[in-house]
Amino acid sequence: MIIVTGGAGFIGSCMVSKLNQMGHDRILVTDHLGTSDKWKNLRHLKFYDYLDRDQLFDFLGHHNQVQAIIHMGACSATTERDANYLMENNYRYTKRLAEYCLARDARFIYASSAATYGDGNKGYSDDESGIDRFEPMNMYGYSKHLFDLKARAEGWFQNTVGLKFFNVYGPNEYFKGDMVSVVYKSFNQIKADGKVKLFKSHRANFEDGGQQRDFVYVKDVVNVMAWLLENPQVNGLFNLGTGQARNFRDLVSAAFHALHLEPNIEYIDMPEHLRDRYQYFTQADMQKLVDAGYNQPFHNLEDGVTDYVQNYLDQNFKAY
Repeated sequence: MIIVTGGAGFIGSCMVSKLNQMGHDRILVTDHLGTSDKWKNLRHLKFYDYLDRDQLFDFLGHHNQVQAIIHMGACSATTERDANYLMENNYRYTKRLAEYCLARDARFIYASSAATYGDGNKGYSDDESGIDRFEPMNMYGYSKHLFDLKARAEGWFQNTVGLKFFNVYGPNEYFKGDMVSVVYKSFNQIKADGKVKLFKSHRANFEDGGQQRDFVYVKDVVNVMAWLLENPQVNGLFNLGTGQARNFRDLVSAAFHALHLEPNIEYIDMPEHLRDRYQYFTQADMQKLVDAGYNQPFHNLEDGVTDYVQNYLDQNFKAY
């Protein structure tokens, strides 16, 4: 049995789809559906049962035949201010799952985040020995960082994989509210108004729209996780991006071109409350994953955005 937490969410549901493609259907999906429409991500998937996240530990107390837990479930809102909730949901919940897997020699792959790096002035190295120098800029990033520190302190990275996701975009993100990717937001703005709004830069060394991120296509993300599932000898904390930062202007232009339109971008002021917590540059150092043996190519920005726009967004938000 493979358990995927957050299995109705963006990356989680794409991972369940990838597992189906690999021939796995004995999958337990856990999530918290509430009143959202993310249940729609489950409709085409093959899995043998579903549990609410609050029922999972009771289930685990009666089952030991778990091959792996792929833990994507978390509050991923970088604007969440309830620190108690984030500590319980992102830190303690992850800790309990890790302890369960380690006690039973089950594979544990969990989602960390590039938000753990803070403003980036201390680099983007995924070397576990140096992670205590990073200072996340929001409570979400800190909740992820705290578990990374715990895993290192306990020696769990000898048998566990943590993935520092950078800016993931792609199908199945449709129900994330404000946390959807700029590609998704751009597509909707193009369809509605024929133009896209981007934040102006408030730093002299960055042009408007020149803020840079490491944008990584979700299909590449799940390919990495599938490889890690099949290579249990590979463990540790890894960045998961492309290793190539690109600016928002390029991203939005790729969305226009995928729709055979010329770019039409309007630059607007960034809200005051975001300016001191905004990352102007992120870029994953991917050498550690390469050194571990992963050698599959990643989509470049233009190819990933084109596939997403033409084959998913413009196909009535088709699921992966």
